Amino acid sequence: MTDFQLPLPDADALAHSARLDALIDAQIAAADGAAIPFSRFMELALYAPGLGYYSAGASKFGEAGDFVTAPELGPVFAACVAESVAPVLQQIGPQARLLELGGGTGAFAETALKRLLEFDALPDRYAILEPSAELRERQRERLSRRLVPPLFDLVEWLDTPFTDDWYGVLFANEVIDALPTPRFAIEAGEVYEEHVAIEQGQRRRVLRPADAFLTNAVRHIERKLGHSLPDGYRSEVLPQLPYWIQAVAGGLQRGAMLFVDYGHPRAEYYQPDRSDGTLRAYYRHRMHADPLLWPGLQDITASVDFTALAEAGVAAGFDFAGYCNQANFLLGNGLAGVLQRIEKIGDEAERQRRGNEVKRLTLPSEMGERFQVIGFEKDVEFGAAFLAGDLSYRL
Repeated sequence: MTDFQLPLPDADALAHSARLDALIDAQIAAADGAAIPFSRFMELALYAPGLGYYSAGASKFGEAGDFVTAPELGPVFAACVAESVAPVLQQIGPQARLLELGGGTGAFAETALKRLLEFDALPDRYAILEPSAELRERQRERLSRRLVPPLFDLVEWLDTPFTDDWYGVLFANEVIDALPTPRFAIEAGEVYEEHVAIEQGQRRRVLRPADAFLTNAVRHIERKLGHSLPDGYRSEVLPQLPYWIQAVAGGLQRGAMLFVDYGHPRAEYYQPDRSDGTLRAYYRHRMHADPLLWPGLQDITASVDFTALAEAGVAAGFDFAGYCNQANFLLGNGLAGVLQRIEKIGDEAERQRRGNEVKRLTLPSEMGERFQVIGFEKDVEFGAAFLAGDLSYRL
């Protein structure tokens, strides 16, 4: 359990979690060795149809939810991202598409489309790949109210990535951190995988020998680090990341991919003092270390290994375009102009609110350094998107 007091969910929320509990327990009971890989538990907890955290209807974003993402703070983040991808869309021309993975409340799409219109860089289609039916409706309602019809008519919702050959931009903010991740452990020099079992009526995280797929992924980390990980070391790795990138990009023949998330280069991710990995849970804006608590009611997440992401993007046939922290990315993509516009706002309260938004996005103690941005390109050029504060040497 947690080492501090969390606010208790209400009765309806607990009943919802109990239904997901029953599904998870049934899968554990039916599994070989009466245990499922932690990655499978995480997949069910987050994405089980109608029950998982991201597929059910609970509020997640904003002050009333469990966490706040950059687009939900205000328009600054999306405006700068739109400025970074506008040259790519302009190079591609009328057939360009923009695919957003996970649309949140629709805040990003709203600002991005308005900003791309100003740049004369509107895509032919703006697609949102969204697993939650409830969030789709929230996005649809918001965008139908806040976008003029010609802009709203560009928006569509997908159940799967594009299945045809396409040209454009793939964008994902805080998506990879929520991919169901295997957890590994080193014991007597061997690689084990963390599983979830039921012992004495309670779910517990236990170790089982890792299969060849996970073992090879851990040995790859060790080879690149230049040393073995010590006994007792536990962390996460996404051996499926190259396949995931290829799946979500689909038939992207010409264009760019842009990912924003929190994480580290490999050498920092697997530091000796980070000996229990980066896994954590979020509930009502409180971070804690019990991912097994209240399935379906809390977010479960792990930081991103940006070196592995760079390898996966290149393996998918893209050129590496750049890597920097979020603060420098925003500075390099129009933040100065945003600040000038903020200074001209007549309403003092609104000017203060926007100023605070910029601080949360850029200060090292907030999102500025914790969040990283990485880009890939194929037969296009991002241009100046990554010129400010390039950190690719750390990968």
